[in-house]
Amino acid sequence: MHKIDMELVEMTLDVMKYSIDRISSTNTKIGKPKKAEELKALVGETITEDGIGGEMAFNLWKKHLNKANVPADHPRHLAFVPASPTRAAVMFDLVTSASSIHGAYWMEGAGGIFCENEAMRWMVSLTGLPEGAFGVFTSGGTAANLSAIVAARENWRRLDEAHQKEKGLIITSIGAHSSIKAMAKVADIDVLLVDTEDRLETPELEETLKQLTPQQRQRLFAIVATGGTTNAGIVDDLDGIANICERENLWFHVDAAYGGGALLADSVRHLFNGIEKADSITIDPHKWLFSPYDCGAVIYKNPELAKKAHSQEGSYLDIFKDEGAHGFNPTDYQIQLTRRVRGLPLWFSLAMHGTNKYKEAVERGIELAHKAAEMIEARPYVELVREPGLSCVLYRRIGWKPEDYTHWTYENHRKGFALVTPTKWKTGDSFETVSRFCFINPDTLEEDIEQILDSMA
Repeated sequence: MHKIDMELVEMTLDVMKYSIDRISSTNTKIGKPKKAEELKALVGETITEDGIGGEMAFNLWKKHLNKANVPADHPRHLAFVPASPTRAAVMFDLVTSASSIHGAYWMEGAGGIFCENEAMRWMVSLTGLPEGAFGVFTSGGTAANLSAIVAARENWRRLDEAHQKEKGLIITSIGAHSSIKAMAKVADIDVLLVDTEDRLETPELEETLKQLTPQQRQRLFAIVATGGTTNAGIVDDLDGIANICERENLWFHVDAAYGGGALLADSVRHLFNGIEKADSITIDPHKWLFSPYDCGAVIYKNPELAKKAHSQEGSYLDIFKDEGAHGFNPTDYQIQLTRRVRGLPLWFSLAMHGTNKYKEAVERGIELAHKAAEMIEARPYVELVREPGLSCVLYRRIGWKPEDYTHWTYENHRKGFALVTPTKWKTGDSFETVSRFCFINPDTLEEDIEQILDSMA
């Protein structure tokens, strides 16, 4: 299988041509999903005893399978939190894979980990955390949030032996990302939700704390705030929450997986005041720092607390921790042992373009959100649900029911025109179906927004 032959050389050239075309293209199409049965009918059996050959497999990918995907970097992909990796980052993602580096320990991956750490130092500098703070790249926000939650829980258990027998408790808001609640299950802790999807303010949090039973207060070890909610781009009162955590001796985690990129933007940086007091922070470079999937990050004020929670032991691992290893071991600070050096594409892109280009690109997303808001206000059949939050815009089509939004989304997707999906927003005691833009891609044009809104008329 490893023997180099002409077919492999030809396939390498084909793959490189495909990659060059993909990276240089300015007119990619929005794909649309097909049912598994449809795809099976198109490509037939691809895994066989003798193989179907690289050329046939690659042609099936290009002709059928690739078209069933939605490129996350399409300028009219404005759903969820899309991605818009720089071409430099995409190119170096190829180098990362081709280099075959195991990025768990310095002994194996010193060069790659060095580059990751250079990018990480820059990210840490954006937060304003004190000297000594540092972090590692993860597979995404879910892994980063889990790593932070486990580090916080283990620190709480070390502080009091009685905690070893108790089930921990954290507080967050209903606007927090789904991964907080999901990873609490993985960590076997309870979650108490403050009933607000809007900005989590200190009076609401203080009231929640007052209502805790003595047993709940004994189990409480962390508060999770959000630095840019996925649904609406809302940044919680980080400074006020940080002060409460300090007073109550609670771990303060900020999930800025989506919004963390906005730390670069002078126009909104003030919204994040207080993030420098966090014990841990999640930021996803594959969201608003223009890296390819998958690339998240978790940052700690005191990395040694994370190391005590996550460092793995085994006789087969001792060599990596010997003096001869001489360096930083990323696996000690998050949940994964095996890892690729997923921060390498970010490092290369930053090195190539400089941080000022990143600042401009983030500000462009915020500008597009405000341009979209102006277009919505100028049209009689749509209206804003709330003012834009970072690069998110919630708006309603007047008179539409939930099924109207769904039909509109699927119809635009079927045409290969755009992907804009509905969401729900809590108004009073009920949830309303509305539409949502999330602007990440600086290549999105104002004309794209106008055409999407016009399709609602």
